[in-house]
Amino acid sequence: MNKIEHIGIAVKDLEASNKLFAKLFGKAHYKTEEVASEGVKTSFFMAGPNKVELLEGLNEDSPISKFIEKKGEGIHHIAFEVDDIEAEIARLSAEGFRVLNETPKKGADNKLVAFLHPKSANGVLVELCQEIKSISNKQ
Repeated sequence: MNKIEHIGIAVKDLEASNKLFAKLFGKAHYKTEEVASEGVKTSFFMAGPNKVELLEGLNEDSPISKFIEKKGEGIHHIAFEVDDIEAEIARLSAEGFRVLNETPKKGADNKLVAFLHPKSANGVLVELCQEIKSISNKQ
């Protein structure tokens, strides 16, 4: 793993949260994106060299909406940048981590993503992220 790619924060109201975090960081979000396959709308902020992703569920059945219903708003996941997501999935599976996505899927911000189950990582939902363009560069 290279670095923390971003920290994901579950929010009930993305528009209101964008205003709050713009005040916190002293600048507006740089991107919003809907990921229909995950039932989520996201917004990204830069905080120095780090990214923060706000996530709002698009419907009550989305994983983010269920998370908020169960635990309330707050930190949802921590994402790590990797060079080869498929190799990391295999490595972490072999190390005994429960991988939720055996095959990476397209996520927000031009990334391939896969998640580790929180029960195998001390209660933390871990996301692995690989820039999509780096895969095409390998081929």
